[in-house]
Amino acid sequence: MTTLAAAEAQIAARDAEIGAFLHVETLRGSTDGPLAGLPIAVKDNIAVAGQPMTAGSRILRGYVPVRHATVVDRLLAAGAVLVGKTNLDEFGMGSSTELSAFKPTRNPLDVTRVPGGSSGGSAAAVAAGMAWASLGTDTGGSIRQPAAFCGLAGLKPTYGRVSRSGVVAYASSLDQVGPLAKTVREVAQVYAVIAGHDPHDSTSADQPVSAVAWRDDLAGLRIGVAREHLDAAEGLDPDVQARMHDVLRALQDRGAILVPVSLPHTRHGIAAYYLVATAEASANLSRYDGLRYGQRAENPQTLEALYTQSRAQSLGQEVQRRILLGTFALSAGYQDAFYQKACRVRRKIADDFHAAWQTCDLLLSPTSPVPPWPLGQMTDDPLAMYLMDAFTVGPSLAGLPALSVPVGVDRQQLPIGAQLVGRPFDEATILAVGDVVQRAFATGAA
Repeated sequence: MTTLAAAEAQIAARDAEIGAFLHVETLRGSTDGPLAGLPIAVKDNIAVAGQPMTAGSRILRGYVPVRHATVVDRLLAAGAVLVGKTNLDEFGMGSSTELSAFKPTRNPLDVTRVPGGSSGGSAAAVAAGMAWASLGTDTGGSIRQPAAFCGLAGLKPTYGRVSRSGVVAYASSLDQVGPLAKTVREVAQVYAVIAGHDPHDSTSADQPVSAVAWRDDLAGLRIGVAREHLDAAEGLDPDVQARMHDVLRALQDRGAILVPVSLPHTRHGIAAYYLVATAEASANLSRYDGLRYGQRAENPQTLEALYTQSRAQSLGQEVQRRILLGTFALSAGYQDAFYQKACRVRRKIADDFHAAWQTCDLLLSPTSPVPPWPLGQMTDDPLAMYLMDAFTVGPSLAGLPALSVPVGVDRQQLPIGAQLVGRPFDEATILAVGDVVQRAFATGAA
């Protein structure tokens, strides 16, 4: 277990190379509680009072929140020690943490490769021993994919399960806060602290949080396998595909029943996600105009110039791209053709999952179609990077809980993650199954 002293030593020794943190500052919580003394890092789009918060963007330079996000309050009340704010793709818009306005983050397991994104700093901090656990945010895969790329466990809870109060908004119907750690059981420890209703968040669900019933086998559990997520998936790396079959055999060996299911609208997931998310982003980010919020351009001659110059100078290319796409999708004459159609497809994707629950208890897929790629490989090809979210956007659009579990490495010794998707508010089941899977591959027994 990573202690505070060990975390601080690793930050001093390795972060100059890895770039996991944007701000390092220790904040101690209660001296008692389930997380007492454990060092936890927080993604820099989650408010910590008195510490700078940039969301990875120049437009928020100099902003210091005056209150904690609800999840931070809960961590501190549980005894956690916060060690700093972690790097991210600007406003959470990216899959590699190369799109931060300040610096890229490198994968501690191979510093020539990306750590995933957008919560790459949170994943890198844990993988490098700079924190025992971390908080990230996940809109379309931003906790799960970095967890897979850094050999960690990472949980995106059900939409509404964890408060978003005090979290910078990207896409409000999709954003969710969740934990990353080296083991599923450590993820569950943090999840138990941060989950639950919050009256300060109008989207927070007032649903009971079930304790995880840990188990040693999976006897009788029905695990759905969608051909669209495995053998019929486009762009799936052969090593990732082979490892998923290893996982399926391990599940069967432990008593699980594999059930073929179909998620026919999966192929439309990327298109639907990048219309819904960008439309919501264009609305959420409209507040950063240099007048009400954000950095202001110097000496603009008109109000329009104030808006355009402030945004052009302080927002990165990818953020501008997504704002433009979302604004176009919502514009007169195009809203029905693009945004409304994407919302209908989103409903179809959710219906596919609902149909699957009639025959299975959870679903298994790869987390990412490929292992971590070299730094710089996709920065000039945004569409290629968007396609890396092929397996993670579906559960996000449907608001379902999803867990990435480390299941070994490929032939280049690069980590691979398996994704477990559960019924709404049934995090307990995917955590219990994820623990069995992780232990199977950690011991080599699989």
